[in-house]
Amino acid sequence: MSTSPKSVQIPLSAEAVLELHAGDSILLNGPVYTARDAGHKRMFDLLDAGQELPLPLQGQAIYYCGPAPTPPGRAMGSAGPTSSYRMDVFTPRLLGLGLKATIGKGNRSLAVREACREHGAVYLVAVGGAGALLAQRIVAAEIVAWEDLGAEALRRLQVQQFPVIVAYDAHGGSVFPGDEPLG
Repeated sequence: MSTSPKSVQIPLSAEAVLELHAGDSILLNGPVYTARDAGHKRMFDLLDAGQELPLPLQGQAIYYCGPAPTPPGRAMGSAGPTSSYRMDVFTPRLLGLGLKATIGKGNRSLAVREACREHGAVYLVAVGGAGALLAQRIVAAEIVAWEDLGAEALRRLQVQQFPVIVAYDAHGGSVFPGDEPLG
């Protein structure tokens, strides 16, 4: 059994998601979007109005991150994960629309775990307090929408070998103590 992290390409295919299991260390490569509370609220306002989102959801990942200002010569400032539970009310609907991964820190609601299993998605955790280190794995960043939200604007990041751990998998598994596997 190898303990080396596995490189995973985003967008994620349904088959790639099913190969991931709670506890796996993986390195993400490709585009990742950032959004937090205010950005999710705007996404839901658009969805409720029957309008298109400014990001594709199929196979994509959303990183719950509010980056620090970008220093000269870097793609992005410190980019640590924020507490994911704040987005729990939004996540099941987005997973149902094709989102395949969310990234943040901390455990989440049973509804999110069940939605990961139902829609073939994963919840990934990044190391809290390591934002400066994580920012080194971001090679490009651009604001896609809602610049007025500042740190909470919707951004598209290009990541290379971005380290995360599979916290909830599509099989009902969890890395958090006390979580029984979903039947």
